[in-house]
Amino acid sequence: MTASLQEITQRVIEDACTIQQIPAPTFQEKARADFISSRWNALRQLQPEIDEAGNVLALYPGTLTTFQVVITAHMDTVFPAEFPLHLIREENRICGAGIGDNALGCAALLNLPSLIDENPATRGNLWLVATTGEEGLGNLKGMKALLKRFEGMPTVYISLEGMGLGCILHRGLGVSRYRIEIQTPGGHSWSDAGAPSAVHEIIRLSRALLDMQLPRFPRTTLNIGIIRGGTSINSIAPHALIEVDLRSETSEALRRIENLLQETVRRFESGSVKVFLTPIGNRPAGSISENHPMVTLLENILRQMDIPPRHEIGSTEANLPLSLGIPAVTIGITNGAKAHTAEEYIECLPIEQGLWQLRELLRQIWNCNIFVP
Repeated sequence: MTASLQEITQRVIEDACTIQQIPAPTFQEKARADFISSRWNALRQLQPEIDEAGNVLALYPGTLTTFQVVITAHMDTVFPAEFPLHLIREENRICGAGIGDNALGCAALLNLPSLIDENPATRGNLWLVATTGEEGLGNLKGMKALLKRFEGMPTVYISLEGMGLGCILHRGLGVSRYRIEIQTPGGHSWSDAGAPSAVHEIIRLSRALLDMQLPRFPRTTLNIGIIRGGTSINSIAPHALIEVDLRSETSEALRRIENLLQETVRRFESGSVKVFLTPIGNRPAGSISENHPMVTLLENILRQMDIPPRHEIGSTEANLPLSLGIPAVTIGITNGAKAHTAEEYIECLPIEQGLWQLRELLRQIWNCNIFVP
């Protein structure tokens, strides 16, 4: 007997709560991967596999093997393995670290076989993929593996996030990340007073970076997310580092601010102060037009639900296909807020609409000749 959308919605909510309780820091997604794989393995029509990148893949074969849709949801979170994953359930709200980013997205992907019913009647292959390495320094590890696997084959990518219902992310925000390390000889805080301290230098360098003039248009940001250094309170620090996140709406503006950062860093090097600049992450910018058929389909679907569509830019795993000119969007399943904090929450009532949106998008993609070569 086919489950109703309301029944599927309740399963998705319960699965999201279960997945949220499974720690999954970037590079440590295996427990979640095993959970998703075991659930899909229990379905007769699916034979899931886990690839070298740790992605969990399941295939619905279609009638046209030259065209496919790949639906992804990233498994990793920004929280370390020891972070307390408290969960608070209210009538229309669930609060917990990672519940919306991206336990709910994973739960929607997990239940997609029920959502599209016993026979999706796809014209092309339909891949369901729970991915790795989307957050932090994962550098889109899972998506890179997918692009390599499906290289040269006409493909549409749909990335699922728990939050952001109504947003159509068809523009990828460019991101560059750097680790800046300073080394000095160090010494004793009293007897070697006046000798250069790596901590003092990293503070001065950080101030210089924060004083850089960033363009307002296109919007460009700089964030120092990590600072470490020193050995003891009464030692002149021999080592310190910061990790810097640069973002911009265009590749050109991002390159300009990267050049400015590099010039600023070089000014701080002297005979006894060694400065090391290391790239640690990159997400290329890219986009498809607001008039692209997939964007238009999503607009119409959202309007059917009386949800005003919003065109936004964001940094998601869809950045990679977008940067290569491959059609891709990121969509949300419900509303929520406070992502990347212990107070992160999602709203339960809109989840049913978010799942209907996904099902309808798939149905219309298969019926749209524009996508099929």
